[in-house]
Amino acid sequence: MGVGEVKGAENYRERIARRAAQEITDGMMINLGIGIPTLVADYLSADKFVLFHAENGILGTGPSPAPGEEDPMLCNAGGFPVTLVKGASFFDSATAFAIIRRGLLDMTILGALEVSEAGDIANWIVPGKRVPGMGGAMELAQKAKRVMVLTTHLDKHGRSKIVRACKLPLTARRAANLIITDMAVMEVTGDGLLLREVMHPYTVSEVLAATEAKLHIAGEVGVFR
Repeated sequence: MGVGEVKGAENYRERIARRAAQEITDGMMINLGIGIPTLVADYLSADKFVLFHAENGILGTGPSPAPGEEDPMLCNAGGFPVTLVKGASFFDSATAFAIIRRGLLDMTILGALEVSEAGDIANWIVPGKRVPGMGGAMELAQKAKRVMVLTTHLDKHGRSKIVRACKLPLTARRAANLIITDMAVMEVTGDGLLLREVMHPYTVSEVLAATEAKLHIAGEVGVFR
């Protein structure tokens, strides 16, 4: 199997997003980062009311619109079309960032290039490559009450993105609480990374072999299908 590939019809990005949605509880206010995190809204159960926050000035984005039903005037911070839920509101970007800086977000869900066993996150730049800027990632990672990272377990060269120490420039130190990849679910604890679940069809031994960081195992490891 290749990097990020999943056996079966479900795309690995969809599986990661579906698993991440299980960590969301009713009444939360959450920021979704660019990439896989934007898919999480599509997998939220109908019995949960959640306000998704966007840095460009929306509180209350909903699932992705059906093809052909996109509103060209309605998008998230990454420029992708969104829908709205009942009670949604609009404001300027300064207010959007004031919500972040005040620590009002219950959770932020980010992508990452690397995550260390201490919870350090590197997700904004690869040295030598041009990027538009860091965006809100640094403030989101520092100020949200809980930080969840969604990423592939390996990079395009087959190297672990779950590392002992990040080699890329950091976005935030000791910020991640939970890491979900196409291979595993890992919790960041004071003793390092705890392997909570493996993604079917991977095994514990396969996950351990694919991970540079040290993974701790306490009791039975679950399987997410």
